[in-house]
Amino acid sequence: MFNPLSLFIGSRFSRARQRNRMVSFISISSTLGIAVGVAVIIIGLSAMNGFERELQNRVLSVIPHGELEAVKPPFVDWQPILAKVEEHPRVTAAAPYIQFTALLEKGSSLKAVEVRGVDPTMQPKVSALPSYVKDGAWERLESGKQQVILGQGVADKLGIEVGDWITAMIPNPDPEARLKAPHRIRLQVSGLLALAGQIDHNFALVPLADAQEYLSMGTGITGIELNVDEVLDAQHIVREVGYTLPVYVYLKSWNQKYGYLYRDIQMVRTIMYLVMVLVIGVACFNIVSTLMMAVKDRAADIAILRTMGANDRLVRSIFVWHGILSGVVGSLAGSVLGSLVAVNLTAMVRQLEGIIGHQFLSGDIYFVDFLPTQLAFSDVMLVTLTAVALSFMATWYPARRASRLHPATVLSAK
Repeated sequence: MFNPLSLFIGSRFSRARQRNRMVSFISISSTLGIAVGVAVIIIGLSAMNGFERELQNRVLSVIPHGELEAVKPPFVDWQPILAKVEEHPRVTAAAPYIQFTALLEKGSSLKAVEVRGVDPTMQPKVSALPSYVKDGAWERLESGKQQVILGQGVADKLGIEVGDWITAMIPNPDPEARLKAPHRIRLQVSGLLALAGQIDHNFALVPLADAQEYLSMGTGITGIELNVDEVLDAQHIVREVGYTLPVYVYLKSWNQKYGYLYRDIQMVRTIMYLVMVLVIGVACFNIVSTLMMAVKDRAADIAILRTMGANDRLVRSIFVWHGILSGVVGSLAGSVLGSLVAVNLTAMVRQLEGIIGHQFLSGDIYFVDFLPTQLAFSDVMLVTLTAVALSFMATWYPARRASRLHPATVLSAK
């Protein structure tokens, strides 16, 4: 098969004009089908890579990898527990937090949000949240000043700007008075959190000491959040940490709240690859029709080669190369086209959204409000090699038929 003579003749056959125009049309169609299939799967896999990157760099960088929540809040005497958690070799950082739900009111507009009380000095160790707070507002966040940092989506929903005052209604912290009117507090918006995703639409931050005061928790907290060295193994690590503590706590990890996103991305990636392999396979098996017609079209040439001493293996190799070259051309063209589109996919989708006036991904529904992309060389190579391999499989039967032609029968028919 790797005989240079068979490659030379096969390439001549593939470049030469066919006597039957139908053969040329089917050959071009199969090549274009392979190119389109390869391009589409590269674009799709690049989009999945982009979603996975944004999930890890944007969402998992700002939410805690794990949480140790008090069974009966408030969690008092938590400082020794925090030190114990930080001693675990796979825990990179830990910090206290308070979490509660509040209803924000601005004029006639209402918005329910998840409020998180954090320590401004300890939070940067466990989260990248400070880097997404606009205009350096994180450095100005202090307890005792009734400050709050709102998600950009919350601010847009309520029509709030930095410096505005809002009213927050929170449940009465006294368990015996939960049916009474909610506790109302006045807060000043000191900054905006812009993650460009779902978190922007239901999240707010206040200093830890202020949250303790609002909920009458004294020095207590809701729990301890922690970061680990391997985010995909967070559930196992959090369980290990929980077993080392002298108190009972609820063990939570990011998998419980956002794990479905990671599983969905992996599932869509697998399904997309399988479906596109079938699409490429259909295009590749058009090569079977092309070569079968090419064998009939080149029967006289084959007969002449056989009379000149060409054996079965040489004839078979000629048509194998004939088909593989079509697959290689289609694969390379699809790889180049798919790579170019994948690299510029985000900008192209933004332009399309501007033209039609519709946003495909809404930030209040999805964890990002744009279509991310990340081209991986390994994906390009995998898809290209898969297309070439399917092309090779499609050439075997027509090449075998060509090697069984008898020169005498063909030439006598002529």
